[in-house]
Amino acid sequence: MVGERPVPDGSWASSSATRSVMRGNRGRDTAPELRIRSLLHRQGLRYRVSTRPLPGVRRTADLVFSRARVAVFVDGCFWHGCPEHCRPARTNGDFWRTKIDGNRARDAQTDQFLADAGWRAIRIWEHEDPVRAASRVAAVVRDFAARDDHSVP
Repeated sequence: MVGERPVPDGSWASSSATRSVMRGNRGRDTAPELRIRSLLHRQGLRYRVSTRPLPGVRRTADLVFSRARVAVFVDGCFWHGCPEHCRPARTNGDFWRTKIDGNRARDAQTDQFLADAGWRAIRIWEHEDPVRAASRVAAVVRDFAARDDHSVP
């Protein structure tokens, strides 16, 4: 017989069901990421996946175009506080509000770190049209290639 597992000590989850949902959220290779990667790859662009653009800075971008110095982040609406889709949590509201505010502050800090190092950060919401998002990324990467007369594979 399968019963509900107790929530381990130290877990942020308010219940075992919540913990299960939280554990099921992927940190990489989400459907929006895979779609954008596929579209960019079809356009002949090559990139690194889930890597840190800046050595010594613990921030991981979803896609990194090293030569063009472009870091792409595909942000989930809930986790990053999308103004269109993020709704307050009904359970543990204070915790989630603090968590999401912290994520947004870290995102802004990451963008600043990248800008200070001469990189361009591109943020894409998970709900954005992937074709438009991929076109936006490709335009920035190709603009680098045209400006600096580099070929971007």
